[in-house]
Amino acid sequence: MGATQEDFNQAKDQLKTLKNDPGNQAKLQIYALFKQATQGPCNAPKPSMLDFVNKAKWDAWKSLGSLSLEDARQKYVDLVASLVSAEAPPKAAAASSGSKAAFETLEVTSENNITTIRLNRPDKKNAITVGMYSDIMQALEQAAKDDSVITVLTGNGDYYCSGNDLNNFTSIPAGGVEQMAKDSGELLKNFVNAFIDYPKPLISLVNGPAVGISVTVLGLFDVVYATDRATFHTPFSQLGQSPEGCSSYIFPKIMGTAKANEMLLFNKKLTAHEACDLGLVTEVFPDGTFQKEVWTRLKTYAQLPKNSLAFSKQLVRGMEKEKLHEVNNQEVERLVERMQRCKNVCLTTDPNNWVQVKNSSRKEEHLQIKNTSTIKKSYGYKSQSYKYN
Repeated sequence: MGATQEDFNQAKDQLKTLKNDPGNQAKLQIYALFKQATQGPCNAPKPSMLDFVNKAKWDAWKSLGSLSLEDARQKYVDLVASLVSAEAPPKAAAASSGSKAAFETLEVTSENNITTIRLNRPDKKNAITVGMYSDIMQALEQAAKDDSVITVLTGNGDYYCSGNDLNNFTSIPAGGVEQMAKDSGELLKNFVNAFIDYPKPLISLVNGPAVGISVTVLGLFDVVYATDRATFHTPFSQLGQSPEGCSSYIFPKIMGTAKANEMLLFNKKLTAHEACDLGLVTEVFPDGTFQKEVWTRLKTYAQLPKNSLAFSKQLVRGMEKEKLHEVNNQEVERLVERMQRCKNVCLTTDPNNWVQVKNSSRKEEHLQIKNTSTIKKSYGYKSQSYKYN
């Protein structure tokens, strides 16, 4: 059943409660759907090309074509609900979670037999800092021991996770790049091990674009649900790096070597439906109903016998666990080696500051920064290309 007029009116009121600007694209969608739901298909004269604002609004409305009033009303209600949900304050944790540590960049709650870990740096596209790596491991350790039946990992805001925060690599310790590479490798190894060894069903809700480490560890989850707005990108060779998260083993296994190579070697970005067809994602949901549909399903899962689920997971994962640890060790060793060799590795996402340098003695290519003052804090939302000297 579609949204009623009362639902539509409530959505209009909810829209006024938004604290943050949802962005131009969302505002244009809201405008177009409102006009379509109240007046029908666009019949207004086309504004002048120089009237940029009204031309953009007209284009957005016109793009809806012959969408019915009822469907436009439903899409309007769904869009407003998703925007309000993204701004919702963290739910109060149940009494059983009162002893959980507070995390600066995570929201951890326990309710209805579900422990939920939310990456909470929406203004930075949930890019993972060094501290967040440790926090996520600690949150997983706590969730493994609590009374919950299943554990969920997701992100706040419009991104699931944009990968590593590039500040992770801009502070060189006293031991230099070699020490930084060793420390980073040890942290990464422990992080991935936490997913390999996790004893309960672990479910990822990919609420938006995912990049880098947030994509590679998805193969270690038991179920992955994604909104149709999600994308999956592993730009390792663009950054002079190599795969991690056991993806060099799991991705070829689940999607075939040729398809895995497109992602891991040649940086192909997958849509949610492509990722689902290849087996990386369990199921894809419309963005407007994503939260409602997946949480209804998760609450059902959380009523299943806790020990039965844990023992079943042990049987599924047990045969592979030793192999996964071996792969993780090998991937980390190679990454540490790459970082130590590429002492001037480029960590900026601004193509204007990329210069490719060839080292003829090793026939090795690495990147160095032309202008370090423009290093960005996170990546995953800009296309990337090399600029040659």
